[in-house]
Amino acid sequence: MPIIYPFTAIVGQKRMTRALILNAVDIRIGGVLIRGERGTAKSTAARSLAMLLPAVSVVQNCRFGCDPNHSSSWCTECRERAATGDLLPSKERPIPFINLPVSATEDRVVGTLDIEQAIQKGERHFEAGVLASANRGLLYIDEVNLLDDHVVDVLLDSAAMGMNIVEREGISFSHPARFILVGTMNPEEGDLRPQLLDRFALSVDIVGIRGTRERVVIMERHLAFEQDPEAFFAEWQPKEDELSQRIVYARTLVDKVTYTSRDLLSIAALTSSLNVDGHRADLVILKAARAQAAFDGRTAITDMDIALAAELALPHRINRSPFQQTDMNPEQLQERIEELRGQAIAEEETREKSDSDGAQEKKT
Repeated sequence: MPIIYPFTAIVGQKRMTRALILNAVDIRIGGVLIRGERGTAKSTAARSLAMLLPAVSVVQNCRFGCDPNHSSSWCTECRERAATGDLLPSKERPIPFINLPVSATEDRVVGTLDIEQAIQKGERHFEAGVLASANRGLLYIDEVNLLDDHVVDVLLDSAAMGMNIVEREGISFSHPARFILVGTMNPEEGDLRPQLLDRFALSVDIVGIRGTRERVVIMERHLAFEQDPEAFFAEWQPKEDELSQRIVYARTLVDKVTYTSRDLLSIAALTSSLNVDGHRADLVILKAARAQAAFDGRTAITDMDIALAAELALPHRINRSPFQQTDMNPEQLQERIEELRGQAIAEEETREKSDSDGAQEKKT
């Protein structure tokens, strides 16, 4: 196996690496779309993240990599094996990294059922697709804006549901499809439709680093990696291990992270003030904020967690973005959240007082 450039050796692009890490901590967030010019380490970051993540436990001889500890998400084949009393031993396997080609068709992505064999022999035969290979791994889509819209829609549906269900002529087959979805694109080659943009949980716009010193560091590290990949990776191994352990610990902590009604009020006030359509952004901000808190080793979210999550969840969901007009950073977002929360609490107290006075007047 070729040695991949270390994730922790990537220079700059902190927003991109943070978005990837949050998705690694909580796969339920829903993926990240990375938009930027060529040569900004988009594909390098995705590949190195997959190598960074620890191995997972899967059902032995299962071609879909089902989780032996979650029978509710087993594929059709594993459920049938369990129903006949067959033991389902487990084994460890590395995180798969699946690269989806731009020319992929829907059948190639979701898989196909052999109807002819089902009719002639009465046997159900399912040919697995890309979603089966990507289960419990990382699915990378380069130039996602050049992919057929219908295929992108199918991918995003499966990522949201965590299951891939294929039905043909009354025959059905299902298997788990939980993966870290990473899409990259160059906006100069066209953009995604707003409906598809909204389906990506997080979005990051990146540009090439302009600082002279940082550009020199990029060249030095790249040349050192090309000259001796093994020695370069060994040099960064301690930092890779440290980050991997933080992600593993955060995964055990994320479901324990608590939030208050005031936190929810802050999120709702922020998205409402920016006229964000729908409610997906609110849910994404909450999930990402919990993942951020878990990654920092905490069990309660803060306004800064919400601000950091909003910085990634909102730019592609609002038309006239304050991010574009004033380049709001997390600190400015945090101040705005506190201000909006104060206004929302005051309005809520006024409404409650009005309702109470109305009820008392009616009683009198």
